[in-house]
Amino acid sequence: MGVTEFVAEYFEFERWNTDVRTEVMAGLTTFLTMSYIVVVNPAVLADNPQSAVRDGISIAGHSTAEVRAMLAVVTILAAATGTFVMAVHAKRPFAQAPGMGLNAFFAFTVVGSMGVPWQTALAAVFVEGVLFAALTVVGARTFIMRLFPEPVKFSVGTGIGLFLALIGLKEMHVVVADSATLVTLGGVASDPVAMVSVVGLLGTFGLYARDVPGSVVLGIVGTTVLGWLVTAAGLVPENAGLVAGSVSPTYDISPLAGSFVGGFATVDVSAFALIVFMLFFVDFFNTAGALTGVSQVAGFLDDDGNLPEAEKPLLADAVATTVGGMLGTSTVTTYIESATGIEEGGRTGLTALVVCLLFLTALAVVPLAAAVPLYASHIAVVVIGVVMLRNVVDIDWDDITHVVPAGMTILIMPFTYSIAYGIAAGIVSYPLVKLAAGERRDVTAGQWLLGAAFVLYFLVRTGGVATSLT
Repeated sequence: MGVTEFVAEYFEFERWNTDVRTEVMAGLTTFLTMSYIVVVNPAVLADNPQSAVRDGISIAGHSTAEVRAMLAVVTILAAATGTFVMAVHAKRPFAQAPGMGLNAFFAFTVVGSMGVPWQTALAAVFVEGVLFAALTVVGARTFIMRLFPEPVKFSVGTGIGLFLALIGLKEMHVVVADSATLVTLGGVASDPVAMVSVVGLLGTFGLYARDVPGSVVLGIVGTTVLGWLVTAAGLVPENAGLVAGSVSPTYDISPLAGSFVGGFATVDVSAFALIVFMLFFVDFFNTAGALTGVSQVAGFLDDDGNLPEAEKPLLADAVATTVGGMLGTSTVTTYIESATGIEEGGRTGLTALVVCLLFLTALAVVPLAAAVPLYASHIAVVVIGVVMLRNVVDIDWDDITHVVPAGMTILIMPFTYSIAYGIAAGIVSYPLVKLAAGERRDVTAGQWLLGAAFVLYFLVRTGGVATSLT
């Protein structure tokens, strides 16, 4: 049996009606879309020396730039580990990396607001990963995912689509902050980044509509080249932001890797338990939401909206988080950007394996994220975000007890910049609207408990409990 035949049989190409070329292209698309994390994650996690308080990782004897370089390497290793397990164990086209939002919580809330040493915060990430692995093995995480109300399951994809679109448009400078209206239209006729982004976005939509193979990749590459040409021609200054910078990786990560062990020496039991709880809660439902959303796009969900053999991708998430904590990064999770590769036709673990190999290639050379500006990579995010909106047709809009939780799930995700919060809104509102409609028998005891757990989480997360325990 040749290599191609072995790969086709191992990843069940015939079952999913795919081939090597499609899977490779899908993996390349996913990697290009999420490669920004190699640069962004270190920027978030590293302590900002200009901040009045420590709000991230700082290592004595090393500059902020050196710490960021170490974190770039660690980010790659953690992402490659989780994605590899996803590829060979779960055989799903889902990629993993340190989660956005989770890294901000680690740096700004745990280390910054709560004043917890970053080594102890990493210890909490490690404990969370071990706990996740244990719960996954016994099937507890899959059981909880199956408690999701049906309207929440079928609205997650649309909510993630809006969330993706907002993230992408923000990085493209098409949507900007506004003190009066929160967000508004950016300088699409004056900002070079916005102008090039709009041209690239429209061009990518055109390629996508014509079913051009690799249209999203071509859009990313074309937009990157356009930005370089505009800069090289002198039409805009070099500091206009159209050309990506460079990252020089530092391969000696010994000052960072293993530092979580020392973090256990300074543990305050009550505060540590709270940190683990909050990390656990947000990561659990971020991962559950991402898995459900991208699985809906791929057609993996069954008639009840459940993902068969969900424990396999969940275990990959747990392993990656544990390894990430050991190496020195925040919680690793399944990336919603995986939807970009799925839309390109990726259906098997080979897609994830390609992403893993590309991460490792970035480690050996120069992080490939440095070659693609954020605005160009986020062209794909907007395109796929728009495409994911079509999942809204799966919701029963004639049933008000489905409309309310589905609508809350969809709206809260982009407005709070959190998949977990959107899911929470849907889960909390579902039993309440069912009760009000006289259909309380449709709600299981587990769904009531899940709703109550989210209420408790929000009391802890937004009620100042975290601050009072430090």
